[in-house]
Amino acid sequence: MTEWIVRIIGNACGLAVAAWIFDGIGLTGGSDTDRAVTLVVVALLFGVVNEFVRPVVAFLSLPLYVLTLGLMFFVVNALMLLLTGWVSEQLDLGFYVDGFFTAVFGAVVISLIGSLVSLFLPGSD
Repeated sequence: MTEWIVRIIGNACGLAVAAWIFDGIGLTGGSDTDRAVTLVVVALLFGVVNEFVRPVVAFLSLPLYVLTLGLMFFVVNALMLLLTGWVSEQLDLGFYVDGFFTAVFGAVVISLIGSLVSLFLPGSD
């Protein structure tokens, strides 16, 4: 349970940094508190997408992983971020992702920041 909470916090930090760096990833909303709550909800949604959808997509694209020598990893991460953005827009959460290449670079930033945060928080393995 603690590991999942650490992952959600890491994803929220990664999403915040990605929204700060890239114009195509953003949060809409009023106050800072609303944006923080939105980040946590979107991080939870991103975690659910990565937990349930990503293994299926990764399995179905296994030949492409081999063919591209692992570069398909970046494409799958971008697709998961785009899916999270789409679901967030459908649920009117105030989070959006515009463009595939923005999603690729945003997914890299989210992964890096999430990994760094999980290194420093207690309860992570």
